[in-house]
Amino acid sequence: MPVHRNELTYAEDEGLEGVHTVFRDLEEVNIKLWTGDSFSITINVSVSFWNPYWMLPTGVCGKDCFWEAAFRYNLPIKHGLDTMHLAVVACGDRLEETITMLKSAFLFSRKPLHCHIFAEDQLHNEFTKILNSWQISKKFKYTLYPISFPPENAAEWRKLFKPCASQRLFLPLLLKDVDSLLYVDTDILFLRPMDDIWSFLDEFNSTQIAAMAPEHEEPRIGWYNRFARHPYYGKTGINSGVMLMNMTRIRMKHFKNDMTTVGLRWGEILMPLLKKYKLNITWGDQDLLNIIFSQNPESLYVFPCQWNYRPDHCIYGSNCKEAEDGIFILHGNRGVYHDDKQPAFRAVYEALRNYSFGDDLIRSLLYPLELELQKTVHTYCGKIHKLFTRQLTNSIDDFYAQRSNAR
Repeated sequence: MPVHRNELTYAEDEGLEGVHTVFRDLEEVNIKLWTGDSFSITINVSVSFWNPYWMLPTGVCGKDCFWEAAFRYNLPIKHGLDTMHLAVVACGDRLEETITMLKSAFLFSRKPLHCHIFAEDQLHNEFTKILNSWQISKKFKYTLYPISFPPENAAEWRKLFKPCASQRLFLPLLLKDVDSLLYVDTDILFLRPMDDIWSFLDEFNSTQIAAMAPEHEEPRIGWYNRFARHPYYGKTGINSGVMLMNMTRIRMKHFKNDMTTVGLRWGEILMPLLKKYKLNITWGDQDLLNIIFSQNPESLYVFPCQWNYRPDHCIYGSNCKEAEDGIFILHGNRGVYHDDKQPAFRAVYEALRNYSFGDDLIRSLLYPLELELQKTVHTYCGKIHKLFTRQLTNSIDDFYAQRSNAR
């Protein structure tokens, strides 16, 4: 029976440890376990992210049997120490947004980048067609995955907030061999190299496991501090649209909680938390993350708002002071890329969507964007349109400087 895979999902190292392949359309697969000198034990298991622990053969299951079973296979995968990992979840009509986000990530990143794309099955072929058509450096790779939830609660997780949105909660369990990861929503645009937000991982202290931006900087317009019916982080909560994770630490940590007197592991805390608060949460998985970090505040690193710049930062007047240096990551939530409510955000999105790899970045991206932004000055966000291009201009200058130095 053939194995369907994407050719770009192989790591550069050859052999078993170098293979990073998405298996699809298989009912069963034989896995041989490496014991040191040879492959000796053959296990026949269902190809699924969520094999129940009772289906694993006797003698194979370890002391963490239940959660080990949540992963498809326990095959070690070598990632270069300098490889960055980016994850996104795409469902429904989010293909174009996701492609535009990936384009912005690939455009300026300096280190090798591996993108992990979780998407509905009907989107896989189109993703493959578009991404394989890009004439970009071999240092950029991607892997496609199906949407996958624990089977006993799959329906409940799928309908939480938006279709597939809660998939991000399970990334530490699904991508077991990835140490650190940047998760972003589909409506994210990188105006600065991803390398720079990735560097925050080096600033984590010994207790920090993840990094996010505040939901609001101005409490008077904050949502959580005015309306939330559940615990939330800090004064105004956190926004999970851009979430940097040390997933090794997340998998190891025992989280304090208000349900038990003992700490719970990541895979143990999610469903009980949903059951307790599901009638009190509005923003789905983001609310669950707020609850978790409100009870474990020492575990969160908070980065400034220019790394997750949203319409709320300018529609009531400018309230992200850090963005005066430029917007680094643009977050067009509430569908602002596709309507006329915030034309400045839409202008940035359309400029990146229309840009083709290999075209001149100044003539084909920056100049057309500046012309469109000048048409938005009648809006609050448009009045500060120079913030939308300040960092982008620097990123383009750096891009050409690096290319010149490489010659």
